[in-house]
Amino acid sequence: MCPSIFGRSFSLSASKRTIAAITTSRADYGHLYWPLRDLTDRDDIELKLIALGSHLSPEFGNTIQEIEKDGFEIAARIECLLSSDSDVGMAKTIGNATLSLADLLGHMRPDLVLLIADRYEMLAPASVALALRIPIVHIEGGEITEGAIDDAVRNALTKMSHIHFTSTHGARLRLIAMGEEEWRVHRAGAPSLDHLRRTELLNREQTESSLQLDLDQPTVLVSYHPVTIAQDTLQEADALFAALETLPEQLIFCYPNADAGSRSLINRTKSFLDARRSGRVFTNLDPRTYWSLLQQVDMLIGNSSSGIMESASYSLPTVNVGIRQQGRERPMNVIDAAPSVESIVAAIENARSPQFRRSLEGMVNPYGDGHASERIVRVLTNAPPSKELLLKRQSQRILSAELVRSATKR
Repeated sequence: MCPSIFGRSFSLSASKRTIAAITTSRADYGHLYWPLRDLTDRDDIELKLIALGSHLSPEFGNTIQEIEKDGFEIAARIECLLSSDSDVGMAKTIGNATLSLADLLGHMRPDLVLLIADRYEMLAPASVALALRIPIVHIEGGEITEGAIDDAVRNALTKMSHIHFTSTHGARLRLIAMGEEEWRVHRAGAPSLDHLRRTELLNREQTESSLQLDLDQPTVLVSYHPVTIAQDTLQEADALFAALETLPEQLIFCYPNADAGSRSLINRTKSFLDARRSGRVFTNLDPRTYWSLLQQVDMLIGNSSSGIMESASYSLPTVNVGIRQQGRERPMNVIDAAPSVESIVAAIENARSPQFRRSLEGMVNPYGDGHASERIVRVLTNAPPSKELLLKRQSQRILSAELVRSATKR
């Protein structure tokens, strides 16, 4: 029998399908964990995991050790991240990664290259795979973040990719509106949410012991990154830290991503906590620990995608600061704040209110149900051969703005 996707029949070869999966940081690894685990367990898939970027940086926690601790075999390690704090350093990192990946993928010649999300480093494997005629699988396309270069990176990856998995119904419709053929675009949900259903999380006592924290006191988690679309990537940070100074709660910070301005932001965070004489900053939290902490804190403040996509699964009040996540679909638990002290403080007061918290009871996370990985693996194990995947045709379907809005509200 010939399998089919969206009514298209094709035959598969008897040999294993080789998939090269790229991970560049803790951010994408936490999302990729369960798809990687499920692909590894398949007899008809040979997974080649390639780690690069901040995974190999001691400054950002040397998170490749977390991958090894999870039991994954790493097929290749690529040193490419410059120890700089500038946009030039970001651009050179892409170049370094491209050169190394050209040799690696040129020798490996996998059947598919698997990418996720929107980190700038992902432009390197996508460009190499395109030149080598290796079909690209992309997870989490179709979303909008107008305040970060991630938005352009994500859309570029979409146009270079051949199979798409989106987190929301609205994101799927956007990809089709961009001209992607419907049979290629699958709404799987965000794979990070699979942790909530499949990972054995720590309870409060275990979380406190693991992180050496007292979570009986009110606690706020701060996850804030440079605004990469701005010339001054830290232009909104003054207002954030001024607002945080007014809070009586215990403050827990996570390191930002390795972007232009991240080192300055790390130093400022450490200086802030030294002056406050309380609170903690963590270089890296593995997915299990992060999810466990997320379910124990009282509020999340920052501009991370985690506040949009993942906090909703706990109905956690979240204050989203500034323009970085502008345009992204919002769950009910997110309160937007302009990058001013007054706006941030007002949003925090709203998030604290019993009325707001009661309004979140029974809310549904629009980013998924914890079954993304099984949907992704099912499609990949039955995907057409490379020759058919590579020949992309421009879809002629035009979607109305009203249809996209309707899907976004689901």
